[in-house]
Amino acid sequence: MKEKIQYFPVTAFSIIMGLSGLSIAFAKFYHLQWLPRIFYDVFLFFTLGLFLFFVYMYGRKAILHFDEVKADFKHRIRINFFSAITISFLLLSIAFMTYWPLLSLVFWWVGVISHTFIMLYTISFWIEHNFEIHFMNPAWFIPVVGNILVPVAGVEYMPKAFSFIYFAIGFFFWIILFAIFMNRAIFHHQMPQKFIPTLFILIAPPAIGFIAYIRIAQSWDGFALFLLFIAYFFSTLLVFLYKSFTKLQFYLSWWAFTFPMMAITIASVVAYQISHEEIFKYLSFLFFAAAVFIVGYVTWKTVVLIKNGEMCVEED
Repeated sequence: MKEKIQYFPVTAFSIIMGLSGLSIAFAKFYHLQWLPRIFYDVFLFFTLGLFLFFVYMYGRKAILHFDEVKADFKHRIRINFFSAITISFLLLSIAFMTYWPLLSLVFWWVGVISHTFIMLYTISFWIEHNFEIHFMNPAWFIPVVGNILVPVAGVEYMPKAFSFIYFAIGFFFWIILFAIFMNRAIFHHQMPQKFIPTLFILIAPPAIGFIAYIRIAQSWDGFALFLLFIAYFFSTLLVFLYKSFTKLQFYLSWWAFTFPMMAITIASVVAYQISHEEIFKYLSFLFFAAAVFIVGYVTWKTVVLIKNGEMCVEED
């Protein structure tokens, strides 16, 4: 058991991101009376339980094998996935916002404080180390996505100016990192198979940015539509890139499929709530069906991975 804990991957927290997003989607569908409450309740507390289990496992790893955690924290790729832990706090805060406000507040503050530290450390790590362009992949967006998530629940707990700080930082670095990624994707070698599913992360910043902007500005305006339609564009682009996703060996990074699909689903629901345009309702159903299918498939593949003893193994 100790040997397994030694290799417990920090990337496992991307599972919590996907399941938290699914819980929030179920909450939206319940509040619009499109689905019964039972789905929201079950997934909310299952996700919370799984998150606490992962925290326990990685905490044990930190106690028994601190050098392994230190190595993760200095790894050029895995460092970006530490933000998945802090983002999980922020997503659980959003998920519990109407269900249990006090717990939501606690999760939000823990998420904001820890994510601010991880985000600043990660950016300083990028600056202080020399990176070849092939190290760049969409997982670099994860610390940025966390910033844009802060306002979603944050407008309830702090003045809007506080939330706008995180929104501005997230939006600024999204533009910069996207330009670098496009340079890497078009003019350099293809990404390793393990990271091709992370292409779905491209959907998340504009989709979450739309939701966050609506929460801050309370305005259905041109900038909101810009963010929403960019998210739809990336969703459509990934359909055209479907050949890149066929015959891939399964890795935990496949969970990168799930959270962005939840983000675009929730963004579509929010767009429908504000505009009352039927097209956004149908898009909500379409993205939600795709998201549930993807979560089901990736969950099945993860269970097989665990049964084969291949989840907690030494990574390259």
